[in-house]
Amino acid sequence: MTTHVLADTGVLTSRSLRHILRSPDTIITTAVTPIALMLLFVFVLGGAINTGTDTAYVNYLLPGILLITISSGIAYTAYRLFLDLQGGIFERFQSMPIARSSALWAHVLTSLAANLVSVALVIGVALIMGFRTGASPLAWLAVTGILILFTLTLTWIAVIAGLSAKSIDGATAFSYPLIFLPFISSAFVPTSSMPGPVAWFAEHQPVTAVVNTIRALFEQQPIGGEIWIALAWLVGILAVAYGFAIVIYRRKIN
Repeated sequence: MTTHVLADTGVLTSRSLRHILRSPDTIITTAVTPIALMLLFVFVLGGAINTGTDTAYVNYLLPGILLITISSGIAYTAYRLFLDLQGGIFERFQSMPIARSSALWAHVLTSLAANLVSVALVIGVALIMGFRTGASPLAWLAVTGILILFTLTLTWIAVIAGLSAKSIDGATAFSYPLIFLPFISSAFVPTSSMPGPVAWFAEHQPVTAVVNTIRALFEQQPIGGEIWIALAWLVGILAVAYGFAIVIYRRKIN
C-alpha cells in the first residue's frame, strides 16, 4: 500500500512540476519581490539602519528575505490547488485506481521544490550583492532543514486556503499577512529598536526565532535556545495546519 501511494504521488508530482517548467515565470515572479526588497534595503535604506553589529547589512537581512521568498511562493500552491479543485481534476482522480492522498501530496511536494529553487535564486543574488558566510556544511544543512520545515508549514496553510476558497483572489489573499509578518520581527532591524508593544510582539512571534536561528548559523554564532523555539513554533503550526487540511480535503472529495 505504501509503495502504491509513493508511486502515485511521484507521478502526480511530475505532472505538477511539468506545469511549472512550462511557465517558469511563476518561480521568477516569486523571487522578484524579495530581490527587489533586498536591493532597496541594502543599497537605499541600509545605510540608515543600525543593527548594533559589525555584520554587513546584506548578511543581517538575508534570513528574513528568504522567509519572505517562501511566503510569496506558497500563494501559487493555493492557486494551483484551487484551479485543480474547480476544474474537477480531483473527481477524475477518484474514478482512477490511485491513492486519494497522492493528489494532495503532489501539490505539497511541488511547492517544496519550487520554493527551494526560488530560495536558491535569492541566495545567488545575495552573493552577487556581497553576502558572505563562513558557515560549515553542517550549518548549511541545518539552514536548509529549517527552510524546508518553514516551507512545509506554510504550504499546508496554503492547502487549507486552496481547498476552502471561493475565488482565485480568496485562495491567494491569505499569503499577504504572512509576507508582512517578517517586517514585524528581527528580520530588518533589532527588535530592541521598536516601540514597547511592537517589540513584545516581534520578540514572541515565530518569524523572529527562525530568523535569529538562521542568522546565527550563517554568522557562526551560538544558537542558544532560539532553535528550539523556532522548531516548536514550526512543528506546532505544521501539525495543526496538516490536521485541518486533511479534514477539509476529506470533506471535499467525499
